[in-house]
Amino acid sequence: MAPRTNFQLARIFGIRVGVGISWFVVLFVFIIFITPIFHDQLGGSRTTAYLVAVASVLSFFASLVLHELGHALVARRSGLRVAGIDLWALGGITRTEESRDPKTEFRVAAAGPLVTLVVIVACVVAGRLLTDSKSFFEVAVAERNARATPALVWLSWLATINALVLVFNLVPAFPLDGGRIAHAAIWWRTGDRNRATHATGRAGQGFALLLGALGLWALASGNGSIGVSCILLAYFLYQAAGAAVVQGVVGRRIQSITVADIMDREPVTIPAGATLLDAHEQYFLRYRWPWFAVVDPARHFLGVVRAARVDEEISAGRPALPVVDVLEQDVHVRIDQAEPLESLLAAEGLGHLGAMVAVDQDGVLRGVVTLAEVRRALRAAT
Repeated sequence: MAPRTNFQLARIFGIRVGVGISWFVVLFVFIIFITPIFHDQLGGSRTTAYLVAVASVLSFFASLVLHELGHALVARRSGLRVAGIDLWALGGITRTEESRDPKTEFRVAAAGPLVTLVVIVACVVAGRLLTDSKSFFEVAVAERNARATPALVWLSWLATINALVLVFNLVPAFPLDGGRIAHAAIWWRTGDRNRATHATGRAGQGFALLLGALGLWALASGNGSIGVSCILLAYFLYQAAGAAVVQGVVGRRIQSITVADIMDREPVTIPAGATLLDAHEQYFLRYRWPWFAVVDPARHFLGVVRAARVDEEISAGRPALPVVDVLEQDVHVRIDQAEPLESLLAAEGLGHLGAMVAVDQDGVLRGVVTLAEVRRALRAAT
């Protein structure tokens, strides 16, 4: 669902927050859509309504970032790697390593909705401090002839839209947070992760079809913007839910296959004592690979070295530098050889580098599993 490439918006607690082009489009549409509504509530200058609309929409997307940070920080605290947060046209997604047990998955999935609930409560409390509760909720539901201050309009709108997002997001259908919570519950109850994935994927497809039907009804009733939004959202939800269904089916078929079963047990590696010039002449020029694993004399995996970095250092006049001094940082390519094949499907290194380095429990390199080998195994399973 999330875009593959995007712009970095910020880095919070070391976690990259990126946005796709579609995010900017939705930001603009949101502002244009709610400005007339705010003008009716505020009266006076249209410029004031526009500024409140801008502040409200930016605050809403900030609350989405807080929601995703809830997922990310709990995942990190649970020992899962966090690749980053992506905002896109219809929401956000936190890219993390898959949970190893249902309790961890439940905590990570529930963290985001809890943050959203806190945002809603904070807005309501602040709104009630500014005025009486009746006036606050009149503005929140955009009643006609409701008059309020810019701060009250901002708080009421932010509380309302986050409440709608919370209710929608808790529907027990994949890929929504409610679906992930349901996935954790089914996984815990049955002990079968793939069964849970298949069940919540089917629920997601059903919910997407209902949402699509609602969109068609809205179009027929003359509510074009609502209808188009529902249909687009239904399309993306159905695609993601369908992928979960396939993953559940394939997962059952490959659950007995481990990384060791498909890896290359005699990969070419670079010894830690090699210089950059040796690595360039004996490995990169010979094999034309973009990176190699580096091992110590006992074949303990130390990290990976890229061709581009080697060329850069040699050009800078450092050909005698040991390869261990230029190992890539924050490249997650290591996996235990006893891990199931399914764990490779969400591995960050497999997508970025095209392969993962398989090690034993002592950290000794035992093989390399490439994306091509994973694809062959999946084709055989399907």
